[in-house]
Amino acid sequence: MNSLTLNGQSIELDKQGYLADLTQWSPALAEALGQQENIQLTEPHWELIQLCQQFYQEFDHSPGMRILVKYVKQQVGEEKGNSIYLMQLFPGSPAKLIAKIAGLPRPTNCL
Repeated sequence: MNSLTLNGQSIELDKQGYLADLTQWSPALAEALGQQENIQLTEPHWELIQLCQQFYQEFDHSPGMRILVKYVKQQVGEEKGNSIYLMQLFPGSPAKLIAKIAGLPRPTNCL
C-alpha cells in the first residue's frame, strides 16, 4: 500500500496508485493525483473525469478504453469521443489515468 498526504490527512492508495477507499475522493485529491501524473487538470479534464464517474455510477465498473471512447462520444459528441482527444488530455493510457484521478477502481480490461 502507498499513501498520499492531503491537508494533513493520509489517503491510502493501492500499489498502482488507485484509491483504496473510494469514499475518500474529492476534487482536491483529484488535483493531487493529477499532479503525480504530471497532469494539470483543466475544464476538459474535469469533463472526462465526471463522465467516467457517471459511467461508474451507472454500470458499477470503470470503463476500459473502447467503452470509454464510445461513452464519451454518446454523451458529448464525436469531437471528444475519440482516442486521439483522450490521449492528448491523458497521455499513455487514458482510461486508467482518468479512473485513477476520478477515484475509481482500475479498469479490469486495461493492460
